[in-house]
Amino acid sequence: MADALPNPNFNSSAHDNIPKVSAYYHTRAAHHGVVTSDWLAQAQAAVGHDPADDITANSSSPDSRKPFSVIDESNNWRRQPDLAEAVAAIRALAAVIRSSEATTMMELEIELKRASDSLKSWDTTSISLTAGCDLFMRFVTRTSALEYEDFNSAKSRLLERAEKFGEISYKARKTIAMLSQDFIFDGCTILVHGFSRLVLEVLKLAAQNKKLFRVFCTEGRPDQTRLPLSNELAKLDVPVKLLIDSAVAYSMDEADMIFVGADGVVESGGIINMMGTYQIALVAHSMNKPVYVAAESYKFARLYPLDQKDLTPAFCPIDFGVPIPSKVEVETSARDYTPPQYLTLLFTDLGVLTPSVVSDELIQLYL
Repeated sequence: MADALPNPNFNSSAHDNIPKVSAYYHTRAAHHGVVTSDWLAQAQAAVGHDPADDITANSSSPDSRKPFSVIDESNNWRRQPDLAEAVAAIRALAAVIRSSEATTMMELEIELKRASDSLKSWDTTSISLTAGCDLFMRFVTRTSALEYEDFNSAKSRLLERAEKFGEISYKARKTIAMLSQDFIFDGCTILVHGFSRLVLEVLKLAAQNKKLFRVFCTEGRPDQTRLPLSNELAKLDVPVKLLIDSAVAYSMDEADMIFVGADGVVESGGIINMMGTYQIALVAHSMNKPVYVAAESYKFARLYPLDQKDLTPAFCPIDFGVPIPSKVEVETSARDYTPPQYLTLLFTDLGVLTPSVVSDELIQLYL
């Protein structure tokens, strides 16, 4: 499609001598659980009906003029500025079931698996995309009832479960925002790092609840994500102060808590997030400041990094404003790993968890 998002894994031959700019960076630049019935009920009770839910029927209508493409369908969903990449993929996988011409369950499951693999290979550096696709496959296809139904009934059940999973994932952000409100008190100072739409949702709800607080926004290099977050907070009349990244320790004694998002929550209970999160958590831990993480359960990944280099590489360009000699090596990694001992709590749509509980939740999610 002409206006589809380009494949971020493409690497021009003109830049073969420099690290490939990862899909992770393109996704950030472009968009600045236990799956049970009670989880769905919790999300529905928390946020009610959302007009965006009505988009599903229109967005997924197959175009008879061209064959269905799961990548194109995902790109269509990603045009919604507030929709997470993983949720767009989940919606696209639901559309695969809807548009499938398979005549047996085996054919349908193979088609779903291929679509999931296509999405994951399209953006190989996105942890949440991979985890979201894997959880979708586990939730949608793992039901014994399918063995006792005719194909049309089984397909309808699969589609129902797929749309339910998409609805749960979409509403997770608002559910988490509600769960976090008890931890934000009047007069507090919150330090945030990077632009997380989930953290913004948490702060927006606190402002709407008439809580009085101020926010320290770090510079957020290398992609300088401070600007969209600080601008959004300013619109809400929330006092905001911008910090250069190297001033975190200098300003930490004024902060009451740290709020960050996560690109992925790993089996140890630690998180993978934008570069700089680890050093902020280290400083906060040394000064007895709580570090809170806001993350949807579709970001829970079956990963167990042992150190900073034990991550899938994600690179981004860095502009120093002056020419850099070719003999000078530049660190272009876009994210780091924060071990669980430096985190206080994780706010998720499964509840408020300690890092040590994450392993148990991951086991349940992938059973």
